[in-house]
This record gives sequence, C-alpha cells and structure tokens, in this order.
Amino acid sequence: MNSKTLLYILKRIALAVLTVWVVITVTFFVMRAVPGGPFLGEKAISEAATAALEAKYGLDKPVPEQYFTYLKDIVTRFDFGPSLKLRGRQVIDVITESMGVSIKLGLTAASIALVCGVVLGAVAALRRNKVIDKVIMVITTACISMPSFIMGTLLLLVFAQMLGLVPANGETAEGLILPIITLSLSPMANITRLTRSSMLDVLGQDYIRTARAKGVSQLKIIFGHALKNSLIPVITYFGPMLAYIVTGSLVVEQIFAVPGIGRYFVSSITGRDYPLIMGTTIVLATLIVIMNLVSDILYKVVDPRITLE
Repeated sequence: MNSKTLLYILKRIALAVLTVWVVITVTFFVMRAVPGGPFLGEKAISEAATAALEAKYGLDKPVPEQYFTYLKDIVTRFDFGPSLKLRGRQVIDVITESMGVSIKLGLTAASIALVCGVVLGAVAALRRNKVIDKVIMVITTACISMPSFIMGTLLLLVFAQMLGLVPANGETAEGLILPIITLSLSPMANITRLTRSSMLDVLGQDYIRTARAKGVSQLKIIFGHALKNSLIPVITYFGPMLAYIVTGSLVVEQIFAVPGIGRYFVSSITGRDYPLIMGTTIVLATLIVIMNLVSDILYKVVDPRITLE
C-alpha cells in the first residue's frame, strides 16, 4: 500500500467519523424537539411518576447536557444506555441480538442478489435484443417497480398460506426463506441492469475489438476483460445496498415477523424510545459509511487504473 492510498483511506475514515457524528447530533436534537415524550403513552401515570421516570433516565436535565453526556458514554464506554420501553434491557444488548438475525438475513439476500444479478446481466448483454434479453428486462423492471411490501405480501399469500410450503413466521430458519427472496429481488434487478449496461459499454471498447482480432477466446474476453471491468458500477451500488438490506429491511421484517433490528427500530419510533432510536440509527449510519469506504477501496482492486486521491 503506497502513501497516497494510505492517506486517502485515513481521510475517508475521518470523513466517516464526521458523518456519524453529524447523524448522531441531528437525530438527537430533532428527536428531542418533537412534541411529546416516551412516557405520555403510559396508562394511568401521574405527573409525579412521569417526573420520577424522567429523573431516573436523565431526561429532566437540559438537552445540551443530555447530548454531551450521551456522546461521552458512546465514546468512552460504547454505552447506548437502557431502553425506555424494554424495561431492564440495555440498548446494546437489544441491537446485538437483533443484528445477528438481520445480518444473516441481509448477507444471504445480498449474496443471492449479487450472483444472480451479475449472471443475468451478463447473459442479457451477450444476448442483446434476443428473446432472453427482453424476458430478463421485463422481469427486472417488474421487480424494481413493485414495492417490497407488495412483493412480500404476495409471496406470503401464495407460498405460506395458499400452498403451505414455508412458515409465515420469520422466527425459524424455514421462515426466513420468503424474507430473503423478498429482500433480494429488487437489488438483484438493479444489479442485473447495471451489469448489462456496463458490460455493453465495455464490449464496445477498442481493446475488446483488438483482443478479438488477435484471436483471444470468447471465454477469456468475457471473463478476463469484459465482466471484470463492468463490475465497477456494481461495486458502487453493492456497498450501500448491503448496509441497507442489513439494517433497513423495516417493512419486510414487519411483514414476516422477523426479530431483526428493523422491527425494533419501528417499535422504538412508535414508542418514543429515545436510546433505542439513537442506537439503531447510529448502527445504520456506521454500516453505510463503512460499506461506502470499502466500495471505494475495492475500485482499486478491480481496476488498477483508478487512482485514489
């Protein structure tokens, strides 16, 4: 690793830290500015009890003081505090448990989307304007156009209720099949279209024509030159997509009752659970900036001509 690459990585890490800090700051103050509070929904709770709960969790202090205390706890102890609604549980424990499910779900869906998307995109590019190309484009357009909650509901109705092939509940291994398919369809369609358009562009380059004129085999041209160089847009898309699938599958986890971080994120918002909202938001922001950084570094691996500045 040369000095320019190392300097670039250090700059990106500093920018990633700054981005996460901005997300923490904006989320913290916006959350506190919204009217209401986490204990207003409690049944038959008096003002004295509300004041006692606020004092217990430090919500009676000025907002700037709460902010700096929260930052200090994160930096020094990586402590997100206790959940206000899940009594007796720490936010870090809730996130750790739910992230295991979301990561397993997201990585599987992302892997399927990547492999199938690259293969289908390459096939569509190599068979441009043929029947198989048109069929693939129609299917991918449908997958992109259909929202995940409609796709998930349709799969749930057909395969879980009508046919009874898989469980409707996502708390078992078999029950994760439909959520994985639902999460993978839209990214797979996007990767297919990206691979197709990029590969068509690469196949029209002069060095591909030169390789063919020299008698290089078709397989070597496809896998050694065209496919490798057409993966750069896919890498750009795949990094943030992976972070989104892992932490942003809110609707899918709700539909299939998957006990992942997305379901806790939704419940924390509806219940005004400030620490859990902050914890899940920080995890999402951190994953996105990390995956963006990894994507940028992978550019250099895929195409050595790219310089990191």
